[in-house]
Amino acid sequence: MVNRDTYLNQLIHNMWNGEVKVITGIRRCGKSVLLFDLFHDYLLSQGVKEDHILTIKLDQRKYLVYRDPVVLCDYVEGLISAKKEEKFYLFIDEVQMANTKADTRNPNSKVTIYDMLNELRDYPNLDVYVTGSNSKGLAKDIATEFRGRATQIPVYPLSFSEFYSAFGGEEEKALNTYVLFGGMPRLLSMSDEREKKSYLSDLFRLVYLKDIEERNRVEREDVLGEILDYLASQIGTLTNPNSIARYLNSIGKEKINANLITRYLQIIEDSFLLAEAKRFDVKGKRYFDYPSKYYFTDLGLRNARLNFRQFDSGQLMENLIYNELVRRGYSVDVGVVLDRRDYKDKQKEIDFVINDADRRVYIQSALAMNSKEKEEAELSPFFLTGDFFTKIIIQKDIPTSYYDEKGIFHMKLMDFLLNRIKLF
Repeated sequence: MVNRDTYLNQLIHNMWNGEVKVITGIRRCGKSVLLFDLFHDYLLSQGVKEDHILTIKLDQRKYLVYRDPVVLCDYVEGLISAKKEEKFYLFIDEVQMANTKADTRNPNSKVTIYDMLNELRDYPNLDVYVTGSNSKGLAKDIATEFRGRATQIPVYPLSFSEFYSAFGGEEEKALNTYVLFGGMPRLLSMSDEREKKSYLSDLFRLVYLKDIEERNRVEREDVLGEILDYLASQIGTLTNPNSIARYLNSIGKEKINANLITRYLQIIEDSFLLAEAKRFDVKGKRYFDYPSKYYFTDLGLRNARLNFRQFDSGQLMENLIYNELVRRGYSVDVGVVLDRRDYKDKQKEIDFVINDADRRVYIQSALAMNSKEKEEAELSPFFLTGDFFTKIIIQKDIPTSYYDEKGIFHMKLMDFLLNRIKLF
């Protein structure tokens, strides 16, 4: 059992805050363990009685009846309404599996799980927690569905720090394993590489793709697969629906409409398989509509999609850094600065712009800087920002972290991943 203290502390901090705690994230990343094991054990350690923790797992057969939101609500109300002086906790797993039901009192309206959870939330002696595996199933705007009274806690596959706490041994060997197989928790119980590869491939194909296709009624499974292949091979590359459509057309597909690509990209994001990083004009303080970058939530799943055949260390490192920044709760954008030197306007890129209230950090990802040209390409965008915010270049090929004479902080990748040096 890996301790996931970051998420556990968020749950503890938000207890009895009057809101539904919505734990979201990709399937099999550890949401259920967090709620039904770690948080459950914490409550017991605080003296909460076992029968005051109500658990409903909608993905299990014995709980199928509670997929009807009205039946679920009636069941819970029957347990807690007669004991108003006692505190209860409600845990619902995979809440997106709940059905929508016609309202018997009004045939023109529907009763959803959100309606019932909003009703249950109003009981002063009940604290509600739910998990869900895709944002479409939970509704894109959780705040709207829960009338502005929901606390969302996104959970991700194991960070490298969490993974290393269980894996142990030599840091570099652990990192190589993590970059290859990723951080899905179950992998820690496997020692055979073929077993790990098979598990990740099956997970992608039989769980994620199947769930995406069935839930969204995907008609062009071939196009969806081609998009995933393209994004897996183009980590850290700027792209947009039009460029993806042109690529698909160039490899022999019939004319693919960019609107279809846009829809499928949104479906992929909603499943938490990938995340979009939008471009931000550092000086103009505005976002560009396109192109964007896409990063896989888990590197092992990305590698499995490509049958463990394509490894670009620079791409994987950039994806690794992005995931770690997002896990830490930062707003992460791709920075753009305009270079007007030589009387030519050129856009230069800063890999990541991290905003935390009124503070900001610029980050470049560099596997190695073994030439003057490479060093110039990585560092020059920093000097075009015209500000004094912290500027960091994360490198894998340096023995220790240090400041250079220009005030740029060169951070060793391992120091960043293990959070030995704080960004702010």
